[in-house]
Amino acid sequence: MATPATPAAPTARAVRNVAFVEGVRTPFGKAGDKGMYADTRADDLVVKVIRELLRRHPELPPERVGDVAIAATTQTGDQGLTIGRTAALLAGLPKSVPGFAIDRMCAGAMTAVTTTAGGIGFGAYDVVIAGGVEHMGHHPMGEGVDPNPRFLADKLVDPSALVMGRTAENLHDRFPEITRQRTDAYAARSQERFADAVKAGKIGPELVPVAIRSAELGWGLATEDEQPRPGTTVEQLAGLKTPFRPHGRITAGNAAGLNDGATGAILAGEDTARELGLPVGMRLVGYSFAGVDPEVMGVGPVPATEQALARTGLSISDIGLFEINEAFAVQVLAFLDHFGISENDERVNPWGGAIACGHPLASSGVRLMTQLSRQFAERPDVRYGMTTMCVGIGMGGTVIWENPAWEGNK
Repeated sequence: MATPATPAAPTARAVRNVAFVEGVRTPFGKAGDKGMYADTRADDLVVKVIRELLRRHPELPPERVGDVAIAATTQTGDQGLTIGRTAALLAGLPKSVPGFAIDRMCAGAMTAVTTTAGGIGFGAYDVVIAGGVEHMGHHPMGEGVDPNPRFLADKLVDPSALVMGRTAENLHDRFPEITRQRTDAYAARSQERFADAVKAGKIGPELVPVAIRSAELGWGLATEDEQPRPGTTVEQLAGLKTPFRPHGRITAGNAAGLNDGATGAILAGEDTARELGLPVGMRLVGYSFAGVDPEVMGVGPVPATEQALARTGLSISDIGLFEINEAFAVQVLAFLDHFGISENDERVNPWGGAIACGHPLASSGVRLMTQLSRQFAERPDVRYGMTTMCVGIGMGGTVIWENPAWEGNK
């Protein structure tokens, strides 16, 4: 009797290029009872983003979306219940399209992108929608959490590790050359750059208008960010209080605000994008996430960037544009000082950052990517760009992108 043939072992598969097609976001609101989204649900913000992506790209058949990954840091209430799946259903995607929720605190949307990009690269699906949402007015950071007492009892982390503002003060302690004067100057510059970008029409085309409702004012339409304070001066910032430490250095002016908002992006295999006629805004080169001491979480982008550069064979001098999330000015300056980059460098956050427009935690990673993609279109002289951010509980994340409009490709 013949011996049954042994099934052939699966062969290794080539990894496909992954394209960032386009990103959009809602205007970012101020968290709280007086914020413009006080009476708007978090999942409805995500629905607006998904519908806008599909509206902008009628060449994408909805049934071709292979997954929907939506991040939220506080996964409860109107941003719970596996929000990627529920938002996909609410947005009108076919019921055959699955979805999931993801959490890496501030890097939630960034992780939604890198996770689904891996799936595209391996061929698990061709097109995804990835993004994030945070309604800090409905769900303040840390709402309902119950940290294991061992973190403090066993001295696994410093008590300050669970309060982001205190970790930023710790970063000042570690790098005394980063003074409050430097952080206030950086913050004023972020406000100025953002205001200039709005005036020039660089910030705005990516925004999704959102119908909003107020019991006091009735219905309205959110069309711009609520957080920015154009005209902010260093002198004004110098007079602000330091809530995390007496005579400290962190203020409401040199840190991002508490915000509500959602972001989303279409990712696709580059071959699928060409097949469907989808634009290729950026091409994924590589990424890395790294852990650091939780009490100085703001330094996280440094090792994450070093790892990402090493894995891609690039150096910091190859990066022509940086989108760095401005959770705190001190964290951005620590990154720049480490890599020998001037805090006035025009490659860094040329359109301002989160200190001006806000930081709705898990949504911010895709805001960075969306801005970088739009900058690439204007800068054919730049080949590589980077999105990077610090992450709560002591992490950092960095993603490196290639500009398909780079003149060297022509």
